Amino acid sequence: MVTAAQPLTYPLSVRHLGPNWYATVMGTAVVATAGATLPPHVPGLRGVLVGVWALSLALLLTLLAGRAAHWARHRDRARAHLLDPATAPFYGCLAMALLAVGGGALTVGRDWIGLRAAVALDAVLFTAGTVLGLAAAVAVPYLMAVRHRVEPGQATPVWLLPLVAPMVSAAVGPPLVPHLPPGQARETLLLGCFALFGLSLLATLVMLPMVFARLLTGGPLPLALTPTLFLVLGPLGQSTTAVDAFADVAPGVVPEPYSEGFDALPVLYGVPVMGFALLWFCLAAAHVLRARRHGMRFSMTWWSFTFPVGTCVTGAEALGRHTGLIAYAGPAVVLYAVLVAAWGTAVVGTVRGLLRGGLLAAPGPAPAVPRPVTVRTTSGAVR
Repeated sequence: MVTAAQPLTYPLSVRHLGPNWYATVMGTAVVATAGATLPPHVPGLRGVLVGVWALSLALLLTLLAGRAAHWARHRDRARAHLLDPATAPFYGCLAMALLAVGGGALTVGRDWIGLRAAVALDAVLFTAGTVLGLAAAVAVPYLMAVRHRVEPGQATPVWLLPLVAPMVSAAVGPPLVPHLPPGQARETLLLGCFALFGLSLLATLVMLPMVFARLLTGGPLPLALTPTLFLVLGPLGQSTTAVDAFADVAPGVVPEPYSEGFDALPVLYGVPVMGFALLWFCLAAAHVLRARRHGMRFSMTWWSFTFPVGTCVTGAEALGRHTGLIAYAGPAVVLYAVLVAAWGTAVVGTVRGLLRGGLLAAPGPAPAVPRPVTVRTTSGAVR
């Protein structure tokens, strides 16, 4: 019998529900949107993609409610997350989750809810996601500078998350342009998305060398963090998707010769960036295989295999459309197969972790850091 003096404990308590859980929404939404852009038209696939998008919407609503309860009931943990340099960057995932579901509404969700409702939902989520993304892009680096105590050796790809959110806005915003009144409104949204593209790109170019230098000089990342190497693909694939979206809507929105400039961006920018994305994909995959051999187990970082790879799918597919080359359309299909496999693996691991209660349990104590050993040599020097 349970008495009043014995409080009940629930393994699914929201006390330890962190902002990293929004990655499940991002990863699910991109499966739907990336699949809708692929050249092969498989019978029945569209209906499956609509169902996947509906699942991402349900996940978003569930997590928004859970995080609201987290802030209301466990404000101490919520503040601790903001002051934790390992957790604070994940606040960028909230903005990207809103944007991913909003973009999916216009891509595939309209088949279920109708075009008018899809445009309205996308407009609301795009606005909220963009505002929150800009706030995260400013607030998280500010906290890292004035409150967090970080060193160059602690740099991980997670630091990129709040900086990538404006790039997601830049990629999902252009499809809304044709639904605005002609003239100032359309041009303002297009150039605003282009400004977000530049903001995120330049910030990423500042941060990425720190991550790369840490990887080369500090050795491999800890096993649990190794999947986050795939996060670097996010700004690469998403920026390529963005420039293709600019080229699609620029004619008639901005005057010549600027529309011609937008039309040239997919090839002049997207081709070399996707080349670097291929290099990083191979490098990250090699690190993951090594970590797997050394005993890497499932954790929520495995969701890093989903959204970033999905952005490379949409980027490669868009390049295939603009260049007409099978060299891009083919890899887009292969990458989508990788995305689906990674998403299925992450879903199974997450469900299993929830049922066992481990994913939402209190974090274990940090491992003790061994104290340096000093040895006195015969000359009297200490090493």
